[in-house]
Amino acid sequence: MGVESPSAASYIKHHLQNLTFGQHPDGTWGFAHSAKEAAEMGFWAIHVDTLAVSIALGLLFLWLFRKAAKKASAETPSGLQNFVEMIVEFVDTNIKESFHGKSKMVAPLSLTIFVWIFLLNLMDLVPVDFLPATAQFIGVHLFGADPHHVYFKFVPTTDLNATLGLSLSVFVLIIFYSIKIKGVSGFVGELTLQPFGKWMIPFNLLLEGVGLLAKPVSLALRLFGNLYAGELIFILIALLPFGLQWLLSVPWAIFHILVIVLQAFIFMMLTIVYLSMAHEDH
Repeated sequence: MGVESPSAASYIKHHLQNLTFGQHPDGTWGFAHSAKEAAEMGFWAIHVDTLAVSIALGLLFLWLFRKAAKKASAETPSGLQNFVEMIVEFVDTNIKESFHGKSKMVAPLSLTIFVWIFLLNLMDLVPVDFLPATAQFIGVHLFGADPHHVYFKFVPTTDLNATLGLSLSVFVLIIFYSIKIKGVSGFVGELTLQPFGKWMIPFNLLLEGVGLLAKPVSLALRLFGNLYAGELIFILIALLPFGLQWLLSVPWAIFHILVIVLQAFIFMMLTIVYLSMAHEDH
């Protein structure tokens, strides 16, 4: 018996659903077979696809850069070495222009953020039906016989959990270095005594607190929103007839490459700027 093709609405919902593992309401543990089951698993459910792709790309990043470093040669540099050196120089130039403190951590952190987020974003160019089609081709059926039941999102940055995790990590570093450089009293004073002095402490705390908390939220939502919108457009293009898919997907993919690079660059630059502000001792 043939498998009934999904409707446009169910197709879109399917491709926006993560591969979720957690505890079912009956107490058993396993993968969610629907968006409803995933929601019932609650806060502690794990998006396996987001973690798997993120870790795999992180390891790929480390392996490539380590390989380039081990085989580095001043006389006959390889193409990989030239590429890695170009990225390192690009990041280093931006740090020198934007970071005004002293820290051995900022350069490697900025490099990691730029390359890792770029690789995460790059997964947006993987065709949305690649995994279901591959599973069907090799005869592997996850969660049932219907290949459309294969939940797997290739783009970790379309998962708000991932972008919030990245931004909260940066937020923790901002707090840590603010306290380390300025001391607890300096950090608290910065939150309570600016911009209107000691007579307006509650109002100062409200303004500065909102500004401080807005940093990780804006970092996360900016990255998530742009990549989520891009992924949604790719899904909508995939619903079109085959000829129109190619006609629209190729120019959109070319334009989207700019978005992918730009979002990695923006996240890196804002991280550098925020950490530079944290290192400023007033």
